[in-house]
Amino acid sequence: MKDFAAIDFETANNERSSVCSVGIVVVRDGEIVDKFYSLIKPEPEYYNYWCSKVHGLCAADTEDAPIFPEVWKRIEPKITGLPLVAHNKAFDESCLKAVFRVYQMDYPDYEFHCTCIASRKVWPKGHHTLDIISARCGYDITNHHHALADAEACAAIAMAIL
Repeated sequence: MKDFAAIDFETANNERSSVCSVGIVVVRDGEIVDKFYSLIKPEPEYYNYWCSKVHGLCAADTEDAPIFPEVWKRIEPKITGLPLVAHNKAFDESCLKAVFRVYQMDYPDYEFHCTCIASRKVWPKGHHTLDIISARCGYDITNHHHALADAEACAAIAMAIL
């Protein structure tokens, strides 16, 4: 796959609509041509301990952040016509659909590919977490669970095995 956008969300709580940050890496003709990161005011707007422990974000980080529709207006032109790629697409795709529903936005039925599923085909044994698979593809993820760092790792995996 030479043209795609890798996407990663972090959530504030167990609600899939509670996206609190997003990272996007745009790849065209096999080269990274754009990156985007933003904090997002989550909906519902509260953080649980476990989510904050994973990504390090809390309410103070997003109290002045834009809401999702404002962030998506900046993302949409960057990804128009591109398939989306995520590591564990079940999570990221469900977050995207949930937040579109919350804000009553028309979901354009994005084409999604999963680097986790692809990695299980390439390496049937072992663990398939983002950090392990990105290392197998020669990418060292140093800021795991930061949405842009995770999207960068996902893009590296996709360029290697999709």
